[in-house]
Amino acid sequence: MEKEENILGTEKIGKLIKKFAVPSIISLVVNSLYNIVDQIFIGWGVGYLGNGATNIIFPLTVVCLAFALCFGDGASAYLSLKLGEKKKKEASKGVANSIVVSIIIAVALCAISLIFLPQLLNIFGCTDALREYATEYGYIIVMGLPFMMIGTTLNSVIRADGSPKYAMASMLAGAILNIILDPIFIFVFNMGVAGAAIATVISQILGFIINIAYLKRLKSIELNKDDFKVQPKVAIRVASLGISSFITQMSIVVVVAVQNNLLRKYGVNSRFGAEIPITVFGIVMKISQIVYSIIIGVAAGSQPILGYNYGAGKYDRVKQTLKTVLTINVVISIISFILYQTIPDKLISIFGSGDSNYMEFACMTFRIYLMLCVFNGVQISSGIFFQAIGKSAKSAILSLSRQIVILVPAFFILGHLFGIEGILCAGPVADGIAFAVATTLLVFEMKNLGKNKRQTEIIVDNTNIDSPLENHVIITIAREYGSGGRYVGKLISDKLGINLYDKNFIIKVAEKTGLSTEYIENNEQKRSNLAGLNNGYYTGLSNEDELFVKEAEVIKELSEKQSCVIIGRCADFVLKDRPNIIKVFIYSNKENKIKRATEIYGLDKKNAEKEITKINKLRANHYKHYTGNEWNSPENYDICVNSDTLGVEKTAEIICEMTKNKALC
Repeated sequence: MEKEENILGTEKIGKLIKKFAVPSIISLVVNSLYNIVDQIFIGWGVGYLGNGATNIIFPLTVVCLAFALCFGDGASAYLSLKLGEKKKKEASKGVANSIVVSIIIAVALCAISLIFLPQLLNIFGCTDALREYATEYGYIIVMGLPFMMIGTTLNSVIRADGSPKYAMASMLAGAILNIILDPIFIFVFNMGVAGAAIATVISQILGFIINIAYLKRLKSIELNKDDFKVQPKVAIRVASLGISSFITQMSIVVVVAVQNNLLRKYGVNSRFGAEIPITVFGIVMKISQIVYSIIIGVAAGSQPILGYNYGAGKYDRVKQTLKTVLTINVVISIISFILYQTIPDKLISIFGSGDSNYMEFACMTFRIYLMLCVFNGVQISSGIFFQAIGKSAKSAILSLSRQIVILVPAFFILGHLFGIEGILCAGPVADGIAFAVATTLLVFEMKNLGKNKRQTEIIVDNTNIDSPLENHVIITIAREYGSGGRYVGKLISDKLGINLYDKNFIIKVAEKTGLSTEYIENNEQKRSNLAGLNNGYYTGLSNEDELFVKEAEVIKELSEKQSCVIIGRCADFVLKDRPNIIKVFIYSNKENKIKRATEIYGLDKKNAEKEITKINKLRANHYKHYTGNEWNSPENYDICVNSDTLGVEKTAEIICEMTKNKALC
């Protein structure tokens, strides 16, 4: 761990980006090519109507992919987190539960799709001319969905287990087999779209088998039969960690479904008809997805570099990394723009031929819809930058703005005003607005990077203090903001003559992580509702996760030395297996919390209630995320005390008596 941190903070930026970005780019591009291969061979063997049919089925496969990635990426994050906490057994249960639940959902989605495929085709914008092809292709693809979903879930787990090359090899094996089988089934056996679907399913089965075989080779954990018993609490926790991937994929489903339906609606009244726009749009999106995959891969490769150096307070390296990523991705965007504008006919011809209307609409789509694709390098990179530094709200805005907030409404408004041409214009409108938002947020962030530093309050660590307690006892205090819980902890420490640990081990965590004390103080125990959107591209622990893991290590180390009081930081959960522990939760009335916040913390009375609510919500989210339990639930604690009813002095005395009695046991 230390070696990697030193590299992230000292190695040349270009070398680091290459190291982290190349595997990410390969994986993303291979995944994109998987979807494109079928369309190339179908275009030449069946025609553009066959390609249109695959575009109708595409949203259905993405829905299944969303669930697979939810549990796959969720299991990956859960595995990394639990291994960081040195809890292999819990890690095994999380991985096993993700596999079982993924299997259950895969079978359920397969059954639902087989039963309701005709209705689903209508939802995704199918026309009468495309229906026969879409039905023939769809029923076969649906049969392979369980293999695709389970294989995808396992692929994420394999990467998290430290075998990214194996995970990549399974993807490549499936993609290569698909390329080999497509022409055989389509041209040799004359099976048309059904042949393409069969080739895809066989390829997915191969990837599934390769990934299943890896379970016997897991390096970090060992799975047994008991681990595969579904535990709803664990499964929900895993799913929550993968929610970012789920939202990302489902946003694609929404966009494609809306897009197909509007293309059908307005295409009918144009000289192009409905089928040409649906087919062309699908192909153009998948071609552009290859470029997006490269851009995302470069930006994702910078995440650990940005995250570590931002947390370590090395802002010059943050700026240098961001500048390098933006430069690379803008160059890629410019090259793609030139290709889209100069040779759109050559690009669309890769996927077969069509009549003059088909070629005309294809050229229009490339040139109009992707007119401002040159901005994508900035917008995508900015979104991932904010993910890396833990700015949840900003990353959420940039992640969802173009696809859902801007593009979908633009489809409806411009389509209503200008018909099929309006749908094409929605692309540059969304790209332009998203670029403006991203640039504004990025410029503001860069101007304020490293400013507004706070001096960290460090309490002296009296490790060698002699405790009068006969036995080793640990007191953990969770508390509402403004309840006086920290002061209660200090009184207990003074009365019992034992150490109080609160902000004083920020230095210890800083030493373990390489993160700055300023960053730790400003970010620990504060998890927003949008923080889950920061998990999208991390290959390991985020700064938030790293903080929790290292603070847990410090808590365990301190608890082994002697009796002490530990404030917050999920200490009751971290030490839940210790025999001599007293778990306390301190709360108080709203009026008294506001009074303390104004008198002790110097908050304005008008804003005190809002600040109290905000901080307590962040603490509750943090506790829920890392423990799976409710922060203020009495079940988690030995005693819950209203500090106003008894007063902080009496509260401290009661806890001291409990501690002395515990020490005698």
